[in-house]
Amino acid sequence: MNTSELIKQVLSGNPRAVARAISKVENAEPEAPQIMKALFENSGNAAVIGITGSPGAGKSSLVDKLALLYKENNEKVGIIAVDPSSPFSGGAILGDRIR
Repeated sequence: MNTSELIKQVLSGNPRAVARAISKVENAEPEAPQIMKALFENSGNAAVIGITGSPGAGKSSLVDKLALLYKENNEKVGIIAVDPSSPFSGGAILGDRIR
């Protein structure tokens, strides 16, 4: 799939295309700037919500409830979870669950 087609697929909501585009940007592949520019121009109205707190405070439960609320209102939801203090991941993005 060429870069233009990948961008079209991302904008149409294709999850596999989104994953492929994220990988290309993370890996700084040559087409990454073109992907970022095209997607930024179409981003517009995304709400960004940050949630922090102590271990066991209910952050994951809150994220689950918020995701459900948005989905019930036919909104699209994307979650990026990071544990910057984890001795296991060293701050890696957490991809162990799909909400």
